[in-house]
Amino acid sequence: MTTLAAVSANFTRDLDQNFALIASLVAEARSRGVDLLALPEAALGGYLSSLGNHGDTIRTTTRSLPPALRLDGPELARVQELAGDLLVAIGFCELADDGRTRYNAAALLDGSTIYGSYRKVHQPLGEGMSYSAGSSYGVFDTPVGRVGLQICYDKAFPEAARVMALQGAQVIVSLSAWPAARTATAENLQEDRWTYRFNLFDSARALDNQVFWVASNQSGTFGSLRYVGNAKIVDPGGNVLATTLLDSGMAVAEVDIDATFRTMRAGMFHLRDRRPDVYGAVAATDADAGWREPAHA
Repeated sequence: MTTLAAVSANFTRDLDQNFALIASLVAEARSRGVDLLALPEAALGGYLSSLGNHGDTIRTTTRSLPPALRLDGPELARVQELAGDLLVAIGFCELADDGRTRYNAAALLDGSTIYGSYRKVHQPLGEGMSYSAGSSYGVFDTPVGRVGLQICYDKAFPEAARVMALQGAQVIVSLSAWPAARTATAENLQEDRWTYRFNLFDSARALDNQVFWVASNQSGTFGSLRYVGNAKIVDPGGNVLATTLLDSGMAVAEVDIDATFRTMRAGMFHLRDRRPDVYGAVAATDADAGWREPAHA
């Protein structure tokens, strides 16, 4: 059996606060027998303070940007010390080797090994003003099985999860800083349309690919953003096994990965039943696929 956990929590620019919160969450996870702990996007240094036309940029922001950290730097090393034998997925702003380029990134690690890292591919609402985009997806062999990483808006693109499933991912960890809608926000954030989309994507991507889906998220507020929490564990049938709803906390579920795969994939197996010969438009450019921007009156 494997115990999966997804965190909903508020992380800020204060790295000392981040490390203290991570230490507390790791201790809770260890007490609950967790094998894989998913922390949110931007758990080291916080996310952007706003998005859209008012997004933070290196050139124009009057606010502080997330600290840019190296994958082999002391901050990730400290997370490894805190993790010990626990496998942890964590989001951070990665500084590339050129010393200038910044990526919205995630790492998968424990006390002895960084098993892999990922740079966010799909960027929403002006995020490209602050980060460069990644260009690939990876799946990594870990003590709990083959694990893929993606970040936030990636979950809106079925292709992202499918690529990882085809690489043998058994568990996909989706780290987010997913806010409520910026306009016409629901009074009860659990009923907000962006909360609905967040939850629908999580269940759909798990079911699309018949994988375990571990979705973490920020909670509370940061800058102009109000996060929707709803960290969760979803099984390969799209069923939510545990969720935090809007609250900060930890969604935990014990699963039998191999037995579940045998059961879920014994009949309808989506990866086997694909028809790549008719999917050419999926990977084509907009022009090749015939896609056009809708006309506006």
